[in-house]
Amino acid sequence: MADDAHRIQEVGGLLGLSLNVSKCELVTHNNTHVTDTLLSSFLRLDLKETSLLGAPLFPGPTLDKAWEDRCEDMLRVTARLKGIGAQDALILLRASFGAPRVQHLLRCSTHVDHPGLETYDSYQRNALSLVTNSNISDLQWTQASLPIKDGGLGLRRVASLALPSFLSSASGTTILQEEILISSEYSEDANLARCSQIWSARHGPIPSGGGVSKQAAWDSPIINADKTLILSSKNTQRERAVFLAALAPHTGDWLTTLPIANCGLRLDDEAIRVSVALRLGLNLCLPHDCRCGALVDAWGSHAFVCKLASGKSTRHYAINDIITRAFTSAGVPATKEPSGIIKGNAKRPDGITLVPWRGGKAVAWDATITTTLADSYVEASSTLAGSASELAASKKVIKYADLSKDYILQPISLESLGTASSSTAAFISELGRRISSVTGEPSEESHLWQRLSVCLMRFNAILLHQSFVESDAEPDG
Repeated sequence: MADDAHRIQEVGGLLGLSLNVSKCELVTHNNTHVTDTLLSSFLRLDLKETSLLGAPLFPGPTLDKAWEDRCEDMLRVTARLKGIGAQDALILLRASFGAPRVQHLLRCSTHVDHPGLETYDSYQRNALSLVTNSNISDLQWTQASLPIKDGGLGLRRVASLALPSFLSSASGTTILQEEILISSEYSEDANLARCSQIWSARHGPIPSGGGVSKQAAWDSPIINADKTLILSSKNTQRERAVFLAALAPHTGDWLTTLPIANCGLRLDDEAIRVSVALRLGLNLCLPHDCRCGALVDAWGSHAFVCKLASGKSTRHYAINDIITRAFTSAGVPATKEPSGIIKGNAKRPDGITLVPWRGGKAVAWDATITTTLADSYVEASSTLAGSASELAASKKVIKYADLSKDYILQPISLESLGTASSSTAAFISELGRRISSVTGEPSEESHLWQRLSVCLMRFNAILLHQSFVESDAEPDG
């Protein structure tokens, strides 16, 4: 090493470069005796004090300091999130300020049971509570920390990511390490072996083959264990229905939507609060009397089925408008609420295409939005997500049984929590792909689902607030 340092200094001098010894570090054990003058002038660091590109390599004071700094960053972020909208703040927490902020630490160092993990997670949890104006229990925080497709909010806990991050990183670079050290004597990585044993004791056989270098392979058993724990804790039909709906495809698309107001994709803070509460099973309000006289419980159950709520019809028109605009974007002319397509019958679907959609036939669609947690649906919804939308779709098929054979009937059957019937999901996906073929934008299908998801979440908040009776009493004084 001394010879290499002198060689660098010599060759650099010939090129007009000088070695800045004040910025050079010599990493050794404390008991290593260094006699070379040049090496002795370097800053001496013990192994436990070593970091590479900002990531501490070993447990010790440097790693402790790194977690202290990250926790301070999270506290500072939490204070500043108060000044922006809840939708923006939730996106930033998930995609930037949460686990992604410390991913390099997790992948480069061993953190098993480091106290900084739990501290950082507690700050994440507090930030989520602040942003969503919610009081989140331990179990609800566990659900919130699941990936969106697994029923959570995508705000991952670093305590659960520590082992998968390090193990996938260390395992994925094993071959490269061996090639670098091929001419040296070295022992196997004790930290990798220890962490592998801990993971195996907790979650079973370790991944093998190509999966050993993929973080998802190490992370998946942890996610599945959390999902099993959450589902086993659901004691009522409503609680099970809420979690199963969160697991269904596309019910979390509102979480991945960019809050672009000009596109109608921005949700106000109250809509975010209600949406998070419905996804995690939180209380929505204090029990109160609806304007129709019925009792609204803490979950707001009656608010979503009240016959006097004008928001239900407005929501129907909004969903129908999204579908009509999607047809237009796909280059398929369509018209709303056509009359006279069923002879001798005044029934009208919500819209039809004016050119064939498939097999020489036009599409006639009719939208319906059911309440997942309504008394008439909650039992079925607690067993199978989407049961309410499937039943509503079958009713639409019966309603339009006498529709002309020149049309393909397509129910647009959605639930208040975002679940879609199987035929609706297939149709929306096909419509999105057709838009992509026109615009050349491959994510059109995703954008269409997001517009529908945002619309449903927005009207959940509207329906809840329409259940409140404004006081007519004159203020005192």
